Amino acid sequence: MADTNRHRLLNLLAIPGNNTCAECGEANPEWASCNVGIFLCERCAGLHRGLGVDISRVKSIRLDNWDSDHVKTMEAIGNEKANALHEKHRPAFYKKPTRSDPQILLKEWICAKYSRKEFDDVDRQLAYTSTTKEGILMKRGKDDKKYNRRKFVLSRPENKMIYYQKDTVTSRPKAEICLDDINLVFVPGKMQQANGLQITYLLKGSTRNIFVYTDDSKDIVDWYLAIRAAKLERRKIAFPDRDEKDLAEDLTQDFIMEGYLSKMGPKNQPFKKRWFSLDKRKLMYYEDKLNPFPKGERFIGHRDGEFSVSMRAAEARPTQGYAFTLHMPGRDFILSAETREDMDQWICALQKVIETPLTPQDTKIASQLVPKRHEPFISMKK
Repeated sequence: MADTNRHRLLNLLAIPGNNTCAECGEANPEWASCNVGIFLCERCAGLHRGLGVDISRVKSIRLDNWDSDHVKTMEAIGNEKANALHEKHRPAFYKKPTRSDPQILLKEWICAKYSRKEFDDVDRQLAYTSTTKEGILMKRGKDDKKYNRRKFVLSRPENKMIYYQKDTVTSRPKAEICLDDINLVFVPGKMQQANGLQITYLLKGSTRNIFVYTDDSKDIVDWYLAIRAAKLERRKIAFPDRDEKDLAEDLTQDFIMEGYLSKMGPKNQPFKKRWFSLDKRKLMYYEDKLNPFPKGERFIGHRDGEFSVSMRAAEARPTQGYAFTLHMPGRDFILSAETREDMDQWICALQKVIETPLTPQDTKIASQLVPKRHEPFISMKK
């Protein structure tokens, strides 16, 4: 009987939708929730266990024993039916996480879906759909490495996020940020904070980075979602004829690539190790990865504008690791990675950006960036 049940279970994996994890989409799931009726990857299975057996009972497809009743549940439901039920009222701005997303997004997605049942009723989404939101975030200081309590306010009517140095809104705001200009990226590894969030926006022609976290993972994810919700609302007003899913596609975007590279200075000056971030078409480098502003920032245009990347770097000495060159109008950037794999990944990422045609939003960002004094102005062509 046990072999028969396992054979029935394995046959279910061939059904479209069941061959990937119901939560993150990872291929070839090896686990399942026998009462919810879904197939899961190992990572999401662990998060389901955290819900408790009264909500989700997790079993290994191949190693655990399965009785007929549990197999019948899996046959009756499966990933597609379960997701249609449990994601019925998922708002467009609430992006379903993927296998590449940080743990915090997967954890809160699963808790929202099954514990808090936020997608069963829109009234359970008020933590991130209200017109205003206020709260305390721990913010990294601009001139020091300490995290301090700061009052943050999100206002949809004003299309702003405001923060104060004190816990009340009666004091003068420290900064007012237009929501249209904000990008949000969870960076727990970079910040060494499990709930770490990086907020970026343009300030006087340069990218400003704000690093925040909360002790409660739900709290910081609610802020993330509230900003995405506000940005989508603005887009729906501006483009009433556009499909909501299309408008929500790039509300926030993760960095394409981040990591350490060595960079040769102007006039063949010695290589210096820098933290690099490729954010859409902006390539930024920092002396420290948590600096509030980049030391250098360049817009990566289209190949028709004389942008390219090559593996060769004649000026680089053999001791400089795996060197490559980013060619830009007015200057070549000679960079070096510590491994061949890192070099290949950077070249691939940069080439993909260079081959992508510019959008009107790209053109706007290029016009807003102000070159640093030690960098020549780079013309931008479509």
